[in-house]
Amino acid sequence: MSAPAALRNPVTVVRPTRATVLGGLLGGAATTSGIALTATSGWLVVRASERPVILTLLAAIVAVRAFGMARPYFRYLERLVSHDAALAELADRRVAVFSALVPLTPARLGRRSRSAVLTGVVEDLTDVVEAQVRVTVPLVSGALAGLGAAALTAWFAPTLGLVVAALLVVLALGCVVAWHAESTSRDALLAARAEVARVGDLVARQAGELKAIGAERDALRALGAAHATWRAAVARQSRGRALVAALLPLGTAAATVAAALLVDPATVGAPVAALLVLVPVAVGEALAPLVDTMRALARAQGSSARLTALLDQEPAVHDPAGPTTSSAQHPEHVDGCSEPRATGGAPVVRLEAVTASWTGERTALAPTDLALRPDRHVAVVGPNGSGKSTLLAVLARALDVTGGRHTRDGVDVRGLPLATARADIAVVDDEPHVFAGSLAANLRLARPDADDDALRHALALAGLGPWLTELPDGLDTRLGTGGRGVSGGERTRLGIARAVLAERAVVLLDEPTAHLDDATATAVLDDVLGATRERAVVLVSHRPEALNRFDHVLDLGAHPSSRPDQE
Repeated sequence: MSAPAALRNPVTVVRPTRATVLGGLLGGAATTSGIALTATSGWLVVRASERPVILTLLAAIVAVRAFGMARPYFRYLERLVSHDAALAELADRRVAVFSALVPLTPARLGRRSRSAVLTGVVEDLTDVVEAQVRVTVPLVSGALAGLGAAALTAWFAPTLGLVVAALLVVLALGCVVAWHAESTSRDALLAARAEVARVGDLVARQAGELKAIGAERDALRALGAAHATWRAAVARQSRGRALVAALLPLGTAAATVAAALLVDPATVGAPVAALLVLVPVAVGEALAPLVDTMRALARAQGSSARLTALLDQEPAVHDPAGPTTSSAQHPEHVDGCSEPRATGGAPVVRLEAVTASWTGERTALAPTDLALRPDRHVAVVGPNGSGKSTLLAVLARALDVTGGRHTRDGVDVRGLPLATARADIAVVDDEPHVFAGSLAANLRLARPDADDDALRHALALAGLGPWLTELPDGLDTRLGTGGRGVSGGERTRLGIARAVLAERAVVLLDEPTAHLDDATATAVLDDVLGATRERAVVLVSHRPEALNRFDHVLDLGAHPSSRPDQE
């Protein structure tokens, strides 16, 4: 199913608006003023060399001053109008794109890291929105200035008007060549660059392992081949840019020479002849940036294609098509199953022979049984690829099961609204994000209405009480970029504090101690279990530390029949 039009609109490449068209008109006035300034200056210099009465030069002097002031003035207005519109549009489109991206997380983001996805989305969306300023405005202003210059020149000398028109055709041809060269080389260049980054990261991270198996030369050959492909892609792109870079000056020079040959100073006068000869130079100089405009268009089209491919995917989970039925609110009537909710309003979550797949082609989670009640702490272990993260995605309602039964208080979760199914679940992954802001603001992401006492209590439960007392500004201390640095253990505990503050009944922990030393990892796990004593906890870990502190250890690496989850 394709994404709704409302979700595809945020990645439309060029969508002229009143503001961008107005910016184009103002830009056209600025460009025309620049062309007129060059041409009028030529007339003034030649006429002044004839030493006429000064009064005969006053009009030209005033015109030069007027055009000289008008060019920056209109350019300022153009920037003010177009950039204001672009920034406002960028804010709106970011909201729309991120809203469309959230339902795709994490199942439809592929194997890219979160930072790679976020960087790609931000940069691609910026390219698309900036195209409104970098493409629409220059095209409108260039067309107005170029056609105006050709028409005015033709009024003085029709043949010279044809020369300027021919120069405009050459400029248009250069724009088409620039767009084509950028478009054809864009995808190959990006793919080659990504391959270099992938192979380089592999060689750097796995240097010891590669040396151990004697594969250093093979790895270096692969890296050399990736660099050669990248070099070839850059060379193809450079050749296209060089062709355009040579075409435009040659066209301008040819038009200027033609104008010099066609203009007869004896007929129109030397000052007017100088003005007409300088028009092609001024037009070529003023409209040369249109080449960069077409490159920006090509980049924006590529960015739009990538964003559309990402956002135009089927989400891995869906809200029910219709309203929640009464049976969903009274689970004792669902399929004859009675699953009373535990005291305190916490849900009872069950997985019965559940299987799941990220792509629909390969099973990522073998049949698994699991029961979660308040106070029950479960550790999930197993080798890479055994389905640990997939299990957490299923529990977090980020991935639908492909087989078996996933229930919440006896109700199949696919019959519940996503907001309801996720309302009691908090997730802490291996790298909780710390935003550049105050400690209080970072914590209130979990519960915006929490007061300072609640924040301090959550930090104390997460083992950060002593750390808080050492902060210079307490809860107002700025963290992240431009503020206080945060260690791996502190970052993990901040994630735990958020989960505690959110007051969710089920806490899912995806390798929270993956990057910590043994002593810190054990201390963090103790804080986790202490802070979530009355909650259901599922911890995914590769580490053996503190597993004896859990009520049950689920080994996904074992054969399904040998790992039943006994309550």
